[in-house]
Amino acid sequence: MHKTILKLFVFGLVAILSVSCVTKKKLTYLRTVDAEMADSINAHFVPSAEVTIKPADVLTVFISALDQEAVAPYNLYMVNVNDPSSTQIKSTPTLLTYRVDEDGNVEMPVLGKVHVAGMVRKEVEDYIKSLLEEQVLKPMVQVNLISAKVSVLGEVHKPGYVSISDGRLTVLEALAAAGDMTPYGRRDNVLLSREVNGKMEFVRIDMTKPDLLMSPYYYLQQNDVLYVSPNSVRAINSTNVSLWVSMVSALASAATVIVTIVSVTNGNSSSSSSGN
Repeated sequence: MHKTILKLFVFGLVAILSVSCVTKKKLTYLRTVDAEMADSINAHFVPSAEVTIKPADVLTVFISALDQEAVAPYNLYMVNVNDPSSTQIKSTPTLLTYRVDEDGNVEMPVLGKVHVAGMVRKEVEDYIKSLLEEQVLKPMVQVNLISAKVSVLGEVHKPGYVSISDGRLTVLEALAAAGDMTPYGRRDNVLLSREVNGKMEFVRIDMTKPDLLMSPYYYLQQNDVLYVSPNSVRAINSTNVSLWVSMVSALASAATVIVTIVSVTNGNSSSSSSGN
């Protein structure tokens, strides 16, 4: 009988521990990609352009030229006081930030309203440059989109905001910036939410399939939100490991007591039979 109890105990222990195991397959991205699959992907892959500028985005615009005095009116200056007790001040040029209004315009010195919505950075630079060429000799324009970011939440090591610093960002790059998924994140069920024309769009992304590389959601847009769903193993995590250890310990103790009782009972039964 005690052998049966031991078997039941071992079975229960294995069942508990197996729940905490995450297979290598479940942790792998793009599982079936190989040389042949890569050729197929490249045949349909279309690199995405930079994110387009939208209302509420924030830009920095810096205008320069060989004659710095000629472009001074187009750049605002920040006044810095080196010593609060001193009357001396120092004026230094700064990359002025411009918020795109609901009509897609930014209000710039001298130039006034400039429509930028729907353009990428290079297009805005070329457009502002064309406006300046009538007034400034060989102007140079540098535009940066500083507000473009996505949110990465759920089962990642570093949830938070990820900036689209280079003008475009892929799902894989966003996850890498967030420290990658934890072992408890579902690679086959990443939720992407995106605002399109004033309405929310929700898409489930399977990170294990190569179709991801050809998906219109492979490249992210500003204000996208990625949520990595937890898998069923998430129930066993760092906050309740002690509970599971206590359960296993209690189970082991109970099994030991039962086996001891059964052994003593069998021993008494054998002694009684011998005495008779």
